[in-house]
Amino acid sequence: MEKDNEVTLRHGGAPEGTPEAVDDGAAERPRWRIIGPGLVVAATGIGAGDLVATMVAGSNYGYALLWAVILGVVVKIALVEGAGRWTLATGRTIFDGWKSLGLWAVVYFGIYVVVWGFSYGAAAMSGVGLALNGLFPGLDVRWWAMLAGVAGLLLVWFGKYKPFENVMAVLIGVMFVTVVGSAVLTTPNLGQVVAGLVPVIPDGAVLNTLGLAGGVGGTITLAAYGYWLAEKGWSTPRWMRVMRLDNAWAYVMSGIFVVSMLIVGAELLYSAGLAVADGEQGLVDVADVLAERYGAFMAPLFLVGFFAATFSSVIGVWHGVSLMFADFVATMRNLPAGDRRRGAGGTYYRWYILWLTFPPMALLFLDKPILLVVVYGALGSLFMPFLALTLLFLMNSRAVPRQWRNRWWVNVVLVLVAVMFLVLGGNELVKAVAPVFGG
Repeated sequence: MEKDNEVTLRHGGAPEGTPEAVDDGAAERPRWRIIGPGLVVAATGIGAGDLVATMVAGSNYGYALLWAVILGVVVKIALVEGAGRWTLATGRTIFDGWKSLGLWAVVYFGIYVVVWGFSYGAAAMSGVGLALNGLFPGLDVRWWAMLAGVAGLLLVWFGKYKPFENVMAVLIGVMFVTVVGSAVLTTPNLGQVVAGLVPVIPDGAVLNTLGLAGGVGGTITLAAYGYWLAEKGWSTPRWMRVMRLDNAWAYVMSGIFVVSMLIVGAELLYSAGLAVADGEQGLVDVADVLAERYGAFMAPLFLVGFFAATFSSVIGVWHGVSLMFADFVATMRNLPAGDRRRGAGGTYYRWYILWLTFPPMALLFLDKPILLVVVYGALGSLFMPFLALTLLFLMNSRAVPRQWRNRWWVNVVLVLVAVMFLVLGGNELVKAVAPVFGG
């Protein structure tokens, strides 16, 4: 694996003989780069579904929920910082921490990562397929989707972090130019933008508000941050300040993306009383509206941004969650830290990439089996409170050196986040099981 330095994450902390283990002051000062693991995890978490949800909020309520988008950025900063702080402070992976909490956490994650991967693989590939079909309609969505899945597999198969990060940097740049450019083109009303920073919940918009504050920007991929820190070579407390800067910058950038989509929804749809299709098809509709209003070139330009958002999620999950799965299997088998099957490019890592890519292709031809939808919906709705609550326990435990444990206000934030996600999760759980009872 390519790293910025020679330090590798181990379950026991800094390896003997490294600058971190001998003398922090004698080592080269850690340097932060604009593109790092934080921006990778943020870009992975922002997919087509997030863009649609934010755009629809703008089209329904104008700028009234802008404050909820900003709150969502703060929530993600807190969760990802906790995952990163655990990794740097203890030298242990997040799954190793979950294992220490008991069998329940292991069983939950094991079931979740398998079922979620199967369903997510189809959804992620479909999103890319829809964007490519909009750009090149000669090939059906499902075939574009399968090609995207295989392309993602090939890009991350060997597990090299630096090439992966470089590709993500290009996709992030494309997203910024197209999505933010589209928002600027609509000439937002700055007075209304400022008014949207005042916390107000419109009538009937409680769940929409919670969804924007908590549901935009990733779920399981937030926990992958620690693994990407290790791949980057940031693996000891010496990198704590760099990690925090990296994480904060990343989610400020992600906030700019989602605010841009809210502006597009508010200025392009809300002000004109227009409606678009539900789901990812809505992004194709927006491309058509942009073309009608600002010129034919805007449709392909926006669809390129749509592609960048969806494909960055594909390769981010194919790389990051595969690292988590490899650690899960290796830890359960008690393999040593240096075992090649544990890391990127190893046997278990590749198993999961194959699982994400090929079995879900069957769902591109068939309606999703009802049982899969129910199980996926139930597990998915509860992952974010699982992450918030487990971080609450782990980051106050004796496994973390006292100086790196949670401050009191961080604990308050995590409790509030857990409650918020439990409300959201309960709502999603009801929707997931409704078909079983004929709802």
